[in-house]
Amino acid sequence: LAGGIILGVALWLRHDSQTTNILYLQLGDKQAPNTFYVGIYILIAVGAVMMFVGFLGCYGAIQESQCLLGTFFTCLVILFACEVAAGIWGFVNKDQIAKDVKQFYDQAFQQALMAEADTGNNAKAVVKTFHETLDCCGPDSATEVIASLWRDDLCSKKDSFLKNPLEFSNCHKKIDELFSGKLYLIGIAAIVVAVIMIFEMILSMVLCCGIRNSSVY
Repeated sequence: LAGGIILGVALWLRHDSQTTNILYLQLGDKQAPNTFYVGIYILIAVGAVMMFVGFLGCYGAIQESQCLLGTFFTCLVILFACEVAAGIWGFVNKDQIAKDVKQFYDQAFQQALMAEADTGNNAKAVVKTFHETLDCCGPDSATEVIASLWRDDLCSKKDSFLKNPLEFSNCHKKIDELFSGKLYLIGIAAIVVAVIMIFEMILSMVLCCGIRNSSVY
C-alpha cells in the first residue's frame, strides 16, 4: 500500500500540467533543463519496487519462510540506501534546479525582446508559455517586467498589473515557488517511505528470528 501511494504521488508530480508545460519546452536546439525529473523517476522506481517487495514480504510471512523474509529485508536495505542517496541529491540540487530553469527563461526572454515578428525563432512561444502557465510576466528586473508588459505578444497581464502592481509576480519568483513546492512534496514522500522502511526492516527481522526460534522446538 505504501509503495502504491508513493508511486501515485510520483506519477502525479511527473504529469503535473505546470511542470510538463515548462520542462518540455525547446528553445531552438536547446531543451529546457529537466533535472527535476531525476528525483521523480527515483520515486517512481522506489514505489514500484516497494509494491513488489511488499508482496514478497507478505508471502514470506504467510509461509513463515526465513529465506523470503531475509530477501525482503535485503531488498529493503538496498531501497533505503537508494532513497537516502536520492534525498542527498535532491537537497544538494534543490536550488540549482530552479536556477537552471530561470536561466532558460531569461535566455528565451532576451531573444523574444529582440526578435522580429517574422523570425523563425520560437522564443516568443516559450516566453508566452511561461507567462500563461505560471501567471507571471518578466524576470526579476523591474525594467524587464515593464518592457514585457507593454508587449502584447509576450504578456497579456497589463490590466492586472495596473490594478494590483504590488501583488504582481515576476516569473523568477513563480519559478522558485513552483519547484520549491514540488521538491517539498518529494521530500515529505521520501521521509514517509524511509520511516515505513525502518519499521518494515525491524518487524521482518523480529518475525524471521521468531520463526527460527520456533522451528527449534
